[in-house]
Amino acid sequence: MTLSTTAPRQRRLHRAWFVAAVAFVAILGAAGFRATPGVLITPLQEEFGWSRGTISLAVSINLILYGLTAPFAAALMDRFGMRRVVSLALLLVAAGSGFTVVMTASWHLLLLWGVLVGLGTGSMALVFAATVTDRWFVRHRGLVTGVLTAAGATGQLIFLPVLAHLAEGPGWRVASLAVAGSALAVAPFVWWLLRDRPEDVGTTALGAEPGEAPTAPGTQNAAVRAVTVLAAAARTRPFWFLAGGFAICGASTNGLVSTHFIPAAHDHGMAEPVAAGLLAVIGIFDIAGTVASGWLSDRIDPKVLLGVYYALRGLSLMVLPGLFAATTEPSMLIFIVFYGLDWVATVPPTVALCRRVYGPDGAVVFGWVFGSHQVGAALAAFGAGLARDQLGAYDVAWFGAGALCLLAAGMSLAIGHAGKR
Repeated sequence: MTLSTTAPRQRRLHRAWFVAAVAFVAILGAAGFRATPGVLITPLQEEFGWSRGTISLAVSINLILYGLTAPFAAALMDRFGMRRVVSLALLLVAAGSGFTVVMTASWHLLLLWGVLVGLGTGSMALVFAATVTDRWFVRHRGLVTGVLTAAGATGQLIFLPVLAHLAEGPGWRVASLAVAGSALAVAPFVWWLLRDRPEDVGTTALGAEPGEAPTAPGTQNAAVRAVTVLAAAARTRPFWFLAGGFAICGASTNGLVSTHFIPAAHDHGMAEPVAAGLLAVIGIFDIAGTVASGWLSDRIDPKVLLGVYYALRGLSLMVLPGLFAATTEPSMLIFIVFYGLDWVATVPPTVALCRRVYGPDGAVVFGWVFGSHQVGAALAAFGAGLARDQLGAYDVAWFGAGALCLLAAGMSLAIGHAGKR
């Protein structure tokens, strides 16, 4: 008997994982770029004398465009490819952030941080994660969605403390240039390594059945497709439950906490780098919470997960006003851990529900749902800043956001009884 000397074939890591890694870096950067306004509010107010309401308006424009760009970006990715769209988006962010160092009027801030950075980061929003998972993954979709969503928290974790120290030390202009340089550094990485579809490199999506036909690139005009999908989805009740809940999600995270937590803590005597560090810690626990949420979304009814997440978030926000102090108390640390676990854990089940109800149009529908998220965030960012200017405190904003989260919990649980498409 002759023994075979042929070595067993080694299993190669599927290309989908490399694409997911590149997407992780791009989304991480986008989150870091968007974290900057929170550390710039006080320095801009001190240098230019602009009110918090005025500065918050720029943040609101950024948030609205960050969301409303998403469905069109999804359609553009379908038409022209993820690589081109994301690379161009990074260049927009670099331009918007870099030119802030020469601004002299508040409308410059509205144009640069509001419009350019809003359009750029919106094209790298969570709809990008949904597009990657739809094209490259059949198996592990929920888990990968959770990991890519967690990239946002990782970006916050990396960028916030650094930007806060730069803004307080060398100055806010150095912080803005750091963002611009980071965006320029990521752009060639995305252009060289990101691939649009599995068939571009002679493979199939991870977990796809043998012989399963690949999805062809779209030929319809991107704007027309985005609007057509919206028109169809808007005639269904699940869309309004998803959009309404996600609008409240945006109001209670990006709009309120991301934008106003640092200045609110500063109002109570806490140093801005310390407050930025607390936000960064939220990012640490957000990574764990979001990845776990993605894993759970593959196993538990997503609407149940959403209901639980929103309810817990609402209760936590209602106790936050009593936790602010000049020093970091244990009660605040408990809030940071608890809130961090829930921060964007809502994303994987929301993506899963869009995919389940709307099928091939799920990524574009999620783009519109995400647009509502950012409209809610924009309203909260501006409204909280206005409340602070008029009332001298943020308390009404925290309590209002908590009550809305409880409403979102009820809306999410009702999705299962809202009818079919």
